[in-house]
Amino acid sequence: MAHSKARAADGKVTYPPGVKEISDKISKEEMVRRLKMVVKTFMDMDQDSEEEKELYLNLALHLASDFFLKHPDKDVRLLVACCLADIFRIYAPEAPYTSPDKLKDIFMFITRQLKGLEDTKSAQFNRYFYLLENIAWVKSYNICFELEDSNEIFTQLYRTLFQVINNGHNQKVHMHMVDLMSSIICEGDTVSQELLDTVLVNLVPAHKNLNKQAYDLAKALLKRTAQAIEPYITNFFNQVLMLGKTSVSDLSEHVFDLILELYNIDSHLLLSVLPQLEFKLKSNDNDERLQVVKLLAKMFGAKDSELAAQNKPLWQCYLGRFNDIHVPIRLECVKFASHCLMNHPDLAKDLTEYLRVRSHDPEEAIRHDVIVSIVTAAKKDLSLVNDALLNFVKERTLDKRWRVRKEAMMGLASIYRKYSLQGEGGREASKQISWIKDKLLHIYYQNSIDDRLLVERVFAQYMVPHNLETTERMKCLYYLYATLDTNAVKALNEMWKCQNLLRHHVKDLLDLVKKPKSEASNKAVFAKVMVITRNLPDPGKAQDFVKKLAQVLDDDERIRDQLETLVSPTCSCKQAEVCVRDITKKLGSPKQPSNPFLEMVKFLLERIAPVHIDTESISALIKQVNKSIDGTADDEEEGVPTEEAIRAGLELLKVLSFTHPVSFHSAETFESLLGCLKMDDEKVAEAALQIFKNTGSKMEESFPHIKSVLLPVLQAKAKRGPPRQAKYAIHCINAMFSNRDTHFAQIFEPLHKGLDPANLEQLITPLTTLGHLAQLAPEQFAAPLKSLVANFIVKDLLMNDRIPGKKTTKLWVPDDEVSPETLAKIQGIKLMVRWLLGVKNNQSKSGNSTLRMLTAILHSDGDLTEQGRMGKPDMSRLRLAAACALLKLAQEPCYHEIITLEQYQLCALVINDECYQVRQCFSQKLHRGLCRLRLPLEYMAVFALCAKDPVKERRAHARQCLVKNVNIRREYLKQHAAISDKLFSLLPEYVVPYTIHLLAHDPDYVKVQDIEQLKEIKEALWFVLEIIMAKNENNSHAFIRKMVENMKQTKDAQAASDPKTNEKLYTVCDVAMNIIMSKSTTYSLESPKDPVLPSRFFTKPDKNFSNTKNYLPPEMKAFFTPGKPKSANVLGAVNKPLSSAGKQLQSKASRMETNSNEDSSSNPGSPQRSKTRHDSTEMDHSENEDISLKRADSVDKDIEKPRGRKRGVTTSDDQESKPKRGRKKSAANTTAAADSEDQWDEDNRPEDEQNSPPKKGRRGRPPKSAAANQDTPSKGRRGRKKAAPPPEDDEDEEEEEEERGDEEAEEDDDEDDRSAENMEVKPKGGRQARTPRRSQGSESAESTPQKRRGRPPKSAQPAAKKPTRGGRSKAAAAKDDSEEEDEEGEEEQEDEPTPKGRKKAAGRRR
Repeated sequence: MAHSKARAADGKVTYPPGVKEISDKISKEEMVRRLKMVVKTFMDMDQDSEEEKELYLNLALHLASDFFLKHPDKDVRLLVACCLADIFRIYAPEAPYTSPDKLKDIFMFITRQLKGLEDTKSAQFNRYFYLLENIAWVKSYNICFELEDSNEIFTQLYRTLFQVINNGHNQKVHMHMVDLMSSIICEGDTVSQELLDTVLVNLVPAHKNLNKQAYDLAKALLKRTAQAIEPYITNFFNQVLMLGKTSVSDLSEHVFDLILELYNIDSHLLLSVLPQLEFKLKSNDNDERLQVVKLLAKMFGAKDSELAAQNKPLWQCYLGRFNDIHVPIRLECVKFASHCLMNHPDLAKDLTEYLRVRSHDPEEAIRHDVIVSIVTAAKKDLSLVNDALLNFVKERTLDKRWRVRKEAMMGLASIYRKYSLQGEGGREASKQISWIKDKLLHIYYQNSIDDRLLVERVFAQYMVPHNLETTERMKCLYYLYATLDTNAVKALNEMWKCQNLLRHHVKDLLDLVKKPKSEASNKAVFAKVMVITRNLPDPGKAQDFVKKLAQVLDDDERIRDQLETLVSPTCSCKQAEVCVRDITKKLGSPKQPSNPFLEMVKFLLERIAPVHIDTESISALIKQVNKSIDGTADDEEEGVPTEEAIRAGLELLKVLSFTHPVSFHSAETFESLLGCLKMDDEKVAEAALQIFKNTGSKMEESFPHIKSVLLPVLQAKAKRGPPRQAKYAIHCINAMFSNRDTHFAQIFEPLHKGLDPANLEQLITPLTTLGHLAQLAPEQFAAPLKSLVANFIVKDLLMNDRIPGKKTTKLWVPDDEVSPETLAKIQGIKLMVRWLLGVKNNQSKSGNSTLRMLTAILHSDGDLTEQGRMGKPDMSRLRLAAACALLKLAQEPCYHEIITLEQYQLCALVINDECYQVRQCFSQKLHRGLCRLRLPLEYMAVFALCAKDPVKERRAHARQCLVKNVNIRREYLKQHAAISDKLFSLLPEYVVPYTIHLLAHDPDYVKVQDIEQLKEIKEALWFVLEIIMAKNENNSHAFIRKMVENMKQTKDAQAASDPKTNEKLYTVCDVAMNIIMSKSTTYSLESPKDPVLPSRFFTKPDKNFSNTKNYLPPEMKAFFTPGKPKSANVLGAVNKPLSSAGKQLQSKASRMETNSNEDSSSNPGSPQRSKTRHDSTEMDHSENEDISLKRADSVDKDIEKPRGRKRGVTTSDDQESKPKRGRKKSAANTTAAADSEDQWDEDNRPEDEQNSPPKKGRRGRPPKSAAANQDTPSKGRRGRKKAAPPPEDDEDEEEEEEERGDEEAEEDDDEDDRSAENMEVKPKGGRQARTPRRSQGSESAESTPQKRRGRPPKSAQPAAKKPTRGGRSKAAAAKDDSEEEDEEGEEEQEDEPTPKGRKKAAGRRR
């Protein structure tokens, strides 16, 4: 040992026993062998071996020489590195090397050797692992803390370790690396930016994807050293984010990626960084804000993130970016919402309001993504989205943009299929989204063909999937139909009707194609092509494709045969699928992947293919109904009461009997229907009768055994059944049996002989049956019918009041409270009309007599006998029945000719009746007749009188009716360009002379020059002209102006010799002329053609007479303000008044709703939709508000002049000078009636003054008493209580349709009869009303009587007259107008649409 020490002191290298000198003079192999022995020696040594440490000190120094550190052989270097690692272990804590440079060289050398760890399959890997393990365990690199170049050494070490780590390394390698690196961070004084970058760069997505193991290593290191490294990370982000020093690191551009990764690793690493993000969210740089928003979206939306709860200020600041001005930022926020809803349902409440605002964003993409986010979350789990969020999707089904609407509809459809059809969320989920099926079908009411086609597709794929097995499919349809709301049912019925109609059009095209070619056949083909084109999207392009299809059908017999099979009534669902597949395959081409022609053909085939209904389906549906009847169905499980299910099932079958009658031809089906006839439920029996009527045409020959059982049932129903069943029974016999006359006689004779006016309750069914027999077989029973009408109906029934009416202040009562006598009288009136409609000629002058009878009823307010024994509700019913009867007769040309102008005008005044329900029902009947182009054009002018209606809903309804009628006529003329001879009866502009003539004979128009009366005339004229002038097609403004000019050169044919009558006519013409001049800039151009005036209304122009005089008083000039007519939009359902929200602010959600009305016709192309989407060309406000509900009765400063100016006191002289509508009653009768009325008026004062009887004589009618005229009408409260149901509408509408074969029209009327019972006037609410603009602002539930029918009474209280405007400037007068309209507009602001070019909707809120 002493010898060893001496050698160490001498600087000589001592080698372990058996190891010779290691120098450059030996071979590599020998050197490696000797080094291995040295390694073994050092490996076995420990720190306590002081003697050996001294002994081998020089060897340790020798091994650190450049000879070894720079040796070219890697094995040598590895062995030396292992020796050095052990030397550091043995000599710890002091290394034998004192030179800083030498230490740096040694550690850089060891770091280089660690690269050998990369090859895990190397023979030397274990030695490399030993090296790593040794230096990690000893923490050898900590010696470098004192060196100036420590940062370079550590950085190189980190880089090396991150480079060599790979998936071949086991957990121990990973652990030792983490130990080695973490000791440097945790025990060092500082972490340089370069070293930090070396760690963080592995978190950058690009590097992360290249080396996942390096990412995991960095992640483990950061987790281990979180507390120590956090200040350096904070400093880095502070430099970059707050101070903008991007040069401090190459990672500056990845700062947001790093924040996300660090947050996912350990949120504590960012405790001081997150507040900096809040600052960055408010940056002025759009791109920077966008980057922060994207980052936070990932952080907040991560599955286990608690950031929103931990950092509420940052969460609130982030939510504010939903309203950012920069579109991509808002888009990013909306996309984030989906992940947030799915991963953090607790945050849904915070998101809801922001998503609501974004669902109305001006940007289409944002509105679209709101839907996607909500639907994605809902499809994952319905509990993740609340009702408000689903409501936003519902609103967007009415968006202005097709892409957004489509996404909303498809989203709702997929939610419905998952939770309702497939029942994934259980009953609760199904109940929560039960509204979706109704909403989707309501969209069928939209004008756009794209919307309607999508509804059809959604129905076939999501609501009742066509690929279900037949029994399952019919069960699905059965319960769907039973749970739909009224409007959805109508939409579904309309859908089937439209598809059926298109099937017929295609069948017609096939028939035309097969005909020999000729010019006539080519024209017919082209006309049919145009009709089919209108049923496809993008009609412009579709026209060419349908033409091409017609050519293909002409050339290819196989495709023609398959299409014929497809449209055949006997085509089964399976056959339909095969045909569609074969046709598309034949027309498709693999070389042409996108084929617009094929896409159009697919659209067409999709609409006409019977994928749901065939004979097998009807049979399955009947079985399902039978199960419900037998009590073996799953009605309760499906949430449908059995009675409702049966009724809905029969209604469904009834609708299908219109569209698929051939599918019902089976004994099993007819036998089941026979069973339904015997059920107690009247609705079920009615439906069964209608199904027999629609499908039983071949029953007599195909199913004689059914016929023999059915006939006695039908005869019994006709004689003793309820009125509606009696009616259908008669029509069944008419449609099904060849020897109908015999059967009719067997029914007619006993009923005719058994009529007993004393037994009124038993009269209604016989009269109904006789009426329909009279219409279907007028010649068979000509003599007895004439006697029946003259003697029984008129003398015994109508001219007698057997039972005194119940004294009441109400003008209307529900159907079940109407007296049997009144019901019998109504049926008597209908019988007369049906008889005339059956006869269709006036040779016996029966038409004149009937018209006189009907007008007498109207003259006498419904009390034909004028004995005062009838109650007011009964009188209202009879007035309505008489007016509707007149409308029915006017639809038949032979009777229209004999209706006098006075009778026409009296009938028109019913639209101003004092009873709200009378006005409502009458306008519906009027509208229906006009829509079917059966009522003459002059009846459209009647709607002008609605301008005076005190109830906003009625004005709105009338305007919608006008819009639809104008559109129908214009569309008809476009499609039938050749019918120029009928132009006079169809062109909407020709309604102007009728309107002027009707207003000139308005009984309220008494003083020719009276300003207030002329203002009412102006309002009524503008009510019509606004819609007529909305489009200036073919210079129609000049045409109307020329028409009005021509009228002034004629005389009133009704009283050609009366100067005052003619002066009134000319004055109204001048009012019309001033409106035209103020609203049009093209009126002065040349008229496209010379107008023709109706000869019944105007005399021929006198060539010697030139009328250039202006009949208007100078003061009227101020009331004609210039302005362009607004586009007439269809805003609501025509057959029912819109509900009024009064002053109550509507939520956007409610404004976006589609509430199709109970009475709306099923035509989805009509204005009969309560809240429909406007065309973009007609909208001027922000896209996010595009479909917001606007009220239909838009009152614009340029459109409607103030209705509400206070009028001066109406003098008694004025009142007396007004002509009375109707016959004057005898003084005795009048006095007696007045006395009795006064008696019960005082005794039975109701609590609600709005239900009080008229204080003044109704419009144009003699006052009931002198005392009544002195009463002051009570000031009406705003709004009305719920109205009692109006009457069951005239049934004759249906009979006429049956007689003419128009089954669809009959079906519409059936619906009207039912829905009329449920009409109600919704109450207005909201702010307290100001001084009303009318003396009486609205009506009560029972139609508060007005001074005139339907018009507000002029105040009899003293009121300050406004100064006349004669000496004032036009501007001042206009200002007054504006001020008063502002007051009115402020009250109605929420209810009325903003006219185009005026007020724009508020933009997006931020």
